Amino acid sequence: QVQLVESGGGLVQAGGSRRLSCAASGSIFRIQVMGWYRQAPGKQRALVALIPSGETAQYADSVKGRFTLSSDNIQNTVSLQMNNLDAADTAVYYCHAAGLARGMGSFNSWGQGTQVTVSS
Repeated sequence: QVQLVESGGGLVQAGGSRRLSCAASGSIFRIQVMGWYRQAPGKQRALVALIPSGETAQYADSVKGRFTLSSDNIQNTVSLQMNNLDAADTAVYYCHAAGLARGMGSFNSWGQGTQVTVSS
């Protein structure tokens, strides 16, 4: 099993910044991709940003230029720096990781979600 633990959610004013972090642990052989998704009230979960191992980060159009994704392949962590936040960024943010587990084939794991609320 591979577990993801998120941190950094909370209330932030419009125009402000917030940093989300996610740490993966468990029977990890290799993480192939990590990233963040979000789900706003009444909407489906959608990609925010992801980074395949050894490649550059990819972003949803709505966050390009404002959000920055970084990862640490040694620590198995991924962070999302969110700047210039607005009300449309209010959502539950979920960390995601997929890859190969030790002796168990592949894994596809989600964090429990962390709420980000942007007040105007």
